[in-house]
Amino acid sequence: MASSQFVSVRETSQILAITEKKVMNLIEEGKIQAYRIADKFLRLKRSEVLDLRNTGKIAKEHHQIEYTSSEYVQDFFHYNNFYIFSFTLILVLFYIIFYT
Repeated sequence: MASSQFVSVRETSQILAITEKKVMNLIEEGKIQAYRIADKFLRLKRSEVLDLRNTGKIAKEHHQIEYTSSEYVQDFFHYNNFYIFSFTLILVLFYIIFYT
């Protein structure tokens, strides 16, 4: 997800070097725009986060939680479940067409 257009709250906290709670406070204060994806996942535009970081208006904090590899995998399947299902269905249909 490193090259993605949208980043999670945790990735935003890592980019800005602040806590996730501080990121949520910035969203509530309207200092940064957040988007709901599938009415479940809260994401922020990477370009807006980088612009906010470059302005220097956010004081850095030292408390950070690493984004784990299991969370990367979980996000991958949540965002791509339709494509994975579609690809599997296509493979099954090809198998049925050509091997039966």
